[in-house]
Amino acid sequence: MNDFPPALLGGTPAITVPGPHFTWPPIEDADQCAVAAQLETAVSIPDRSGIVADLEDALASYLGVRHVVTTCTGTAALHSMYAAAGVGPGDEVIVPALTFHATATPLFHLGAHPVLADVDDRGRLDLDDAARRITARTKAVVTVHLWGLPEDMDALVSFAEAHGLMLLEDGSHAHGATWNHQMTGTFGVASAFSLNGPKPLSAGEGGFVATDDTELYYRVLLHGQYNKRCRREIPDSHPLARFAVTGMGLKLRIHPLAAALARAQLTRLDHYLTGRQEIADRMRAALDGVPGIRVPHVPVSARPSWYALPLRYEPADLEGLPLERFLDAVRAEGATEADRPGSTCPLGTHPLFQAPGALLPDYADRQGPAAGDFPAAGHVHATTFKLPVWHREEDARLADAYTAAITKVVSHAKDLL
Repeated sequence: MNDFPPALLGGTPAITVPGPHFTWPPIEDADQCAVAAQLETAVSIPDRSGIVADLEDALASYLGVRHVVTTCTGTAALHSMYAAAGVGPGDEVIVPALTFHATATPLFHLGAHPVLADVDDRGRLDLDDAARRITARTKAVVTVHLWGLPEDMDALVSFAEAHGLMLLEDGSHAHGATWNHQMTGTFGVASAFSLNGPKPLSAGEGGFVATDDTELYYRVLLHGQYNKRCRREIPDSHPLARFAVTGMGLKLRIHPLAAALARAQLTRLDHYLTGRQEIADRMRAALDGVPGIRVPHVPVSARPSWYALPLRYEPADLEGLPLERFLDAVRAEGATEADRPGSTCPLGTHPLFQAPGALLPDYADRQGPAAGDFPAAGHVHATTFKLPVWHREEDARLADAYTAAITKVVSHAKDLL
């Protein structure tokens, strides 16, 4: 196939199967039945009962934690986690400079300061850079398991303990991923997960907080689950029980129909992850050694959830062919799902982090990061593109076609200049 000209230059595309080639979550009869049954049962659940309790119990059992609280979004879960952890005005929280913005933006609404730290060449938090940014006001460090690839949790736990910081986790891409056979989301004081549409475990929209800390659990409830739930779960003897009716004034509950979908999907999550692991390994093997393409390294301690397959592009190996031109050629071959990360990017490039005072008056004096403050985050983002990771055996042929399309384009890099 590689002897034929690339489709972008008039050749025949490598993939002729019409798209879309990847949709998520896979909706089966069981999902439709679960949502329909819930529609007949209740479309509003103000306490911890019914499908909400069922989902939270199942998630707690799956992760091996004592408490799970579901929320309406992953952003809400992060907000509740930070609030419950006691992050407040003037506190600083170290956040990777390369992540989706919701890892950090809830901190603005608590009067706290996200302190960005650079990443290493693999996109993981650079602990040396993070250590340089610690001050007397630093309260916590948050780790992000980006693209479903677990962070080095041995190193992060040691880092947090050495510096006396709370360790918090953003597991939004990493449902079911493990480090040394321990679930991501169970290493820190608490973790937050998204259940947004394309996540490995999807409710369409939703999120949850997981923790073993009962006191933090009560505070998560007070942050966004006011009245009946707080009155029934927070003991009358607890000093904060008197706030149960109002909580902190926010309502962040998951919708019961979303909970029903997530509960049905959870029964198949391990099946999804096993299939993704097989196809991700297949794709990495096919692309390993292809000039200009660097596949992600997976430590022996890690089992990813493969939210996506991030690939690094090295234009110097391809006559300097720009990444956008390369991707235009790959898509022309029919690999239409090949994509660059969009809003998951260096946080310092967002106007909200450059000039938060324009929207949040309390931050009027806050100086945004200078250009070039996070060189590794900028480089990793500028050289990353991603592919979907399928889970069904019958999709292996499509995965092979995607890797073949990339290999074909690589072989014609000089022609595409």
